[in-house]
Amino acid sequence: MKILLIEDNPSIVDTVSLCLQMRWQDATIVSSPEGVKGAEMVETENPDMVLLDLGLPDVDGLTVLREIRTFSEVPIVILTVRGEEQDKVVGLERGADDYVVKPFNPGELLARVQAVLRRTKAFPSHNEPPLTVGDITIDFGMRKVMVRGQEVKLTPIEHNLLYLMARNAGRTLSHEFLLSKVWGEEYVSSLNYLKVYVQRLRNKLEKDPKNPALIITQRGGYLLARSYKG
Repeated sequence: MKILLIEDNPSIVDTVSLCLQMRWQDATIVSSPEGVKGAEMVETENPDMVLLDLGLPDVDGLTVLREIRTFSEVPIVILTVRGEEQDKVVGLERGADDYVVKPFNPGELLARVQAVLRRTKAFPSHNEPPLTVGDITIDFGMRKVMVRGQEVKLTPIEHNLLYLMARNAGRTLSHEFLLSKVWGEEYVSSLNYLKVYVQRLRNKLEKDPKNPALIITQRGGYLLARSYKG
């Protein structure tokens, strides 16, 4: 496993690297103190995960996050002193998979990293037949989504969330059920994660995301429509 750490504080780099290598002895840790170089390293190093500081010396970490998401779906965990709820929401909206506030307990960081690695693994879907809803076709085996004839890239978590709703099309799935199945039991109260990811799916799939007709909000949960006029 290779982890890229984009962080300008050498002591944090050393601490995080030590924690990760104690947990995963075969892990390779590469790092950059600058955001522009860090984004380039996502391409050149092909890491399995990125840990991204927001307070970088050359460019804001959210800009780096947005840049990475233009070409890669690598799991990204934000490390930052910005602990307000709105900061977390913005980070998730920009494409982060999780958010850890500094100063953090090493055990918490490892738990978050492990949780992200776990939930970015594909749900077993190779035997599922393709699903067509209106002008959207989802091939779960190939992990490929076509919207109005154009392929749309989904992150692993977005794919898993869509897969779970598609397997239960026409049924309302509760917030708690979706959070526990996609994120894990420890996230059942983290409603912001679910809301942000549902909106990300709507932005990618719906013809009019502000008036969704595919992923429908229900009291206490969400429903994927069996039929859809895009």
